[in-house]
Amino acid sequence: MEKLKTYFRFAEHQTDLRTEVRAGFTTFITVAYILFVNPTILSSAIPLGDNGFAQLMTATALAGAVGCLFMGLYARLPFALAPGMGLNAYFAYTVVGSMGVPWQAAFGAVLISGIIFLIISAAGARQALVEAVPHSVKISSAVGIGLFLAFIGAKNAGLVVDHPATLVSLGSLRDTGTLLGVLGLLILGLLLVLRVKGAILIGILTISAIAIAIEAPVFSGKAFSGFSGSLIQAPVWPSDLFLSFDLKGALEMGILGVVFIFFFVDFFDTAGTFFGLSQKVDLFSKGSDNKVQKGFLSDAIATIFGSLIGTTSTTTYVESAAGIEEGGKTGLVAVVVGALFLLSIFLWPVASMVPAVATAPALILVGAFMMGGMANLDWSDHLVAIPAFLTIISMPLTFSIANGISFGIISHVLLHLLSGRGKSVNILAYVLAAALLARFAFMAGG
Repeated sequence: MEKLKTYFRFAEHQTDLRTEVRAGFTTFITVAYILFVNPTILSSAIPLGDNGFAQLMTATALAGAVGCLFMGLYARLPFALAPGMGLNAYFAYTVVGSMGVPWQAAFGAVLISGIIFLIISAAGARQALVEAVPHSVKISSAVGIGLFLAFIGAKNAGLVVDHPATLVSLGSLRDTGTLLGVLGLLILGLLLVLRVKGAILIGILTISAIAIAIEAPVFSGKAFSGFSGSLIQAPVWPSDLFLSFDLKGALEMGILGVVFIFFFVDFFDTAGTFFGLSQKVDLFSKGSDNKVQKGFLSDAIATIFGSLIGTTSTTTYVESAAGIEEGGKTGLVAVVVGALFLLSIFLWPVASMVPAVATAPALILVGAFMMGGMANLDWSDHLVAIPAFLTIISMPLTFSIANGISFGIISHVLLHLLSGRGKSVNILAYVLAAALLARFAFMAGG
């Protein structure tokens, strides 16, 4: 136990074992949805037969576990990793679905992007790119991610729904799921006001229990029907996915543009998440550079492993903010998440007990807590305010952390350049802005 405390520097971070473990459980519950969402998306592009979903679930869990263990034990950061949302949809619906690239070649593209991540991270270049991001964009990223989280939570709770005329609208307050989401907000808010330890975790479990008790149709549109079979079930090894990547096919098909997109989207999603969570972890303070590089290396290794086991780019999850808000400060948080990912391979039916409406209130309120960074921005300086605003508003409106960071960097560089203040901009910021402009030109839709 003492070695554990020493390795993770509990005294330095003013934390303890109970807090770190609780934070790990909280983070896992907020990211556990990926165990079901990722296989659902990828199965539309990877036809594997009757056990295809189970294979994809195992691959998802293993990728998350390896990524979290590297992040926790090597970088010693409380950040969870799992196959990234957005990139899995791009893989399934665009690369394989629209472009007609065989899924094996698409995995080859993911592997190549992961190798590029690793090389750049090891060389320190990735860290240098992050340091080139303007300070105002780093701060506003936290705020933007907060809005993004809140939007996701509101969407999962049914509070926000799509509308043909206004794009979004208020959901039906007569819907059972929406009412559970509102009740969850009230319960969780009250627990936080009363400063109850483990408030977020208690709130999530309480709403899950209520949903099961009243047989609410919030489990993929149905009431909780219990477990199919026993609680503990043997995992299905992803034999059809393991080492299925086709590097030669990826290169012969000339899909380097796909690699480019995987690289930049994953890079800026991870960088944006790091910026946002650093407000709580003090990631970018003096002397923390090595920790940043190790975090990026962990992310790169996780992406490579994911492509080998049979899933899309593995990235750092913004939902890690939930565990940090619970007091998690060390890599033990990520280790706990990784262990739970491994356990979920055997106890995967347990994850089915937590509906999206139960985690939605946590995402909304964690998002609210990240608004504080706005006070650290000089809103009277237009060179600061405009890039910051574009960074913040673009994340929820385009449903992408990467887009928010991109708009912030590009506007910062262009405004300084065109106003005659270009010399004050980091030279690498110009390189980033040019690359991001090329990305938007290439991707068209972003």
